[in-house]
Parts: sequence; C-alpha cells; structure tokens
Amino acid sequence: MYDVIIIGKGPAGIQAALYTARANLNTLILGKESPLRKSAKIDNYFGQKSISGTKLLETGLQQIQSVGAKCKEELVLNLTKEKNLFKIITDQNKYESKSVIIATGQPSQKIFIKNMEKFEGMGIHYCTTCDGFFYRDAKIGMLGYTDYVIEETKEMLTFTKNIVLLTHGKELTINENARNFIKEKSIPVITKKILSFQGTNALETVQFEDGSIEKFDGIFIAYGSASSVDFARKLGVAIKDNTLDVDKYQKTNIDGLFAAGDCTGGFKQISTAVGEGALAAKSAIEYIKNKKD
Repeated sequence: MYDVIIIGKGPAGIQAALYTARANLNTLILGKESPLRKSAKIDNYFGQKSISGTKLLETGLQQIQSVGAKCKEELVLNLTKEKNLFKIITDQNKYESKSVIIATGQPSQKIFIKNMEKFEGMGIHYCTTCDGFFYRDAKIGMLGYTDYVIEETKEMLTFTKNIVLLTHGKELTINENARNFIKEKSIPVITKKILSFQGTNALETVQFEDGSIEKFDGIFIAYGSASSVDFARKLGVAIKDNTLDVDKYQKTNIDGLFAAGDCTGGFKQISTAVGEGALAAKSAIEYIKNKKD
C-alpha cells in the first residue's frame, strides 16, 4: 500500500516524487524510459549551463531515491479506482495507492490505417471499460502487440469470447504470463498488416495488405503502451483536446487523482513540467493529510 504512486519517470514525475517523499509519504514512481533521454543537449533549463537529458534524469532519480522514494522500471497497463483506493496493474506487479499522479508525457501517437477515423465510435473504440458492454457475444478484434493489449483483452473477455488479436504487422512483444494466457484462452493471432477498415454506416470488415478480408463487429485499439488518455477514459477523467483536464492545482475531476507535465497540454518544456509536478505533489500531500485527519 502506497500513499502516492506516480506514473511517469520524466521531469514532472520525478519532481512530484521528490516533494511527496520529502513529506514522508510512501511514494512509488513507475515507468519505462523517458523520451527526454534522447535529448543530447539541454541548455535552456535554469541552473544548468548545458546537460544531456540522460544526465538530468539520472540526477533526478538519485535525488528521489536519496529521500526514500521507490522507483521501478515497470510498464503500467491499467489504472482503476475501487472505493477510495487506486488499483494499478503493471507488466510485472499489482499495486494499491491512496492517490495517483499521472505524469506520462504526451499521449501515445495513434496509428494510421485507412478509414480509421471514419469508423471511430462506429465500430472502432479505444476503451473496453467504456464500450465493451455494447459488443456482448460479438466478434471483436483487439489491435495491439504488447502486454497492454493483453490486459485489455482480459477485460473484453467479460463481454465476448469471440476475440482475435491483430498485431498490424508487428511481432507480439509480451511477457510469459501473457503468452500463456493467449494459449489457455485459445485466442487467434493475426500478424498481417492491415490495409483498411471497411463498412457502410459502421465497421463491417478488415482488409489486410495481402488482399484477404475478415469480418468483425468491432475493433478495440490498445496499440503500443497505455497513455494518460487511455487511463483517463477508464476512470472517467475529463479530457480536453486529447489531454487530461486539470484545474490550477493539477487536480482532475476524480478525487485523489492528479496530473502534471505534457499529458495536461500547454507549454511543453522541462521547466513547465517540473513546476506542474511540484504543484501536483503539493495537492496530493494535502489530499493525503486531509484523509488522515
């Protein structure tokens, strides 16, 4: 059980962890490699004449660990809230927390397949929690190739057993438990690349690049890794312009859930992310303190 779990190991997440850990909150930061590591030279950040993204992040991680925050290299697959606790599933473990700060950076880039936007909401969906109910006993394609799509498939199985995994030309990169799950449930996997989605008023078929066509009632997309917007949809967080909608204290409309950094939109700079991370942490600290009181 943690007081605060922070999703994202970039500047916003690290800064938030520094504040919450120093406030004696049991803090865990989860995430894979930040895109900032690809920046060879940063020379517009206060107090740093010139520094690489890798060096800046490593310094920050050392700081938070020195004040007691835990850091784990795990990919978050799912985030839910039950009663007053947040439940987090990663590619390796399950966690519970009294509060959560999302600092995952920009939403993951969408894939582009012909007619994809045309059928969004009319056969093509992004949230099994939101829309799976409408496809009970239907034939569904789950589009993705990582552990994220497997987690979504598990949820979709509560509505239908007729599921096919579509990887869009990618090889499955999933852990051993996920592979065993696919085998146990006898879920077919199609690795062929998709050319287009077809239908009249709604999605009816998927056409592959080799010319073959297969009928589907719906397609749920869980491509790559889960983004902040994916988490938000499941929890009912307000979304604005494909980013998380927060108030001036970095609070979302879900009690105990905060967000900071590029996932909230605005000026995409390290200095902005750090400031929002600090403010989100302050709000989380006050939230936890009030619960204890």
